[in-house]
Amino acid sequence: MDDVTFPLRWRIALIAPALAVFAAFWLLPMGTLVAMSSNGHPIETYRALLTNTRYLSSLGATVALSAAVTLVTLVLSVIAGLPLARREFTGKRTLVALLTFPLAFPGVVVGFMVIMLAGRQGLIGAITQKLTGDKWVFAYSMAGLFLGYLYFSIPRVILTVMASAAKLDRSLEEAARSLGASPSQVVRDVVLPGLAPGLVAAGAICFATSMGAFGTAFTLATDIDVLPMTIYTEFTLNANMATAAGLSILLGLVTWLVLALARSATAAAAGTA
Repeated sequence: MDDVTFPLRWRIALIAPALAVFAAFWLLPMGTLVAMSSNGHPIETYRALLTNTRYLSSLGATVALSAAVTLVTLVLSVIAGLPLARREFTGKRTLVALLTFPLAFPGVVVGFMVIMLAGRQGLIGAITQKLTGDKWVFAYSMAGLFLGYLYFSIPRVILTVMASAAKLDRSLEEAARSLGASPSQVVRDVVLPGLAPGLVAAGAICFATSMGAFGTAFTLATDIDVLPMTIYTEFTLNANMATAAGLSILLGLVTWLVLALARSATAAAAGTA
């Protein structure tokens, strides 16, 4: 079929809905945030944010938590996802459905489940009190938040791992084995490089989701200082709109930077695969 050249007015009409959505749901909110955060003095405002120890500590804790969640999620998802993608067994579909079931839960429900597991009246506390006489309670700390983020991150990544594993060329693994490679060497030198583009992309989404997640942190917030909670506190309790908007911009920039680096890494991994 010959290429069809649309007149300029038709091309504008075709992209108009996308431009309207972009303007309404990204350009306008971001412009409002930038204007609100600058408060007439953009340099002074952002200098104050970047020199505030509490805000920097909150940002650092959020980045560290998100990176730890991403790393552990990738490791567990690869360990679980490869066998699920390559082996058929009775009950496989049911198991995959159960593993991905947390995708249906909002953050508040995930936080409540962490409380039921590791809260003051949780299962872990009851068991440890009987065994050691000391009740272990960590639901309301960064450890509890880590557990909650891990719970809703694994289903997203494990689906990506399974999809990527299904596309791998098994003949490359057979060739490596025929050349004397051990199972660990096959995984290291053949399987993981083949999975790399999908893992980088999934890891970036996992990191971005953890950076901005609020519902779980809000449910568990007792001794938790992550940036979404800091923004919420500045906005609601302190009525400090400029600071809340500036921290939102800072959170978005860090997340965008990670996503941009992930896109570059994904392209490089795909080019060398």
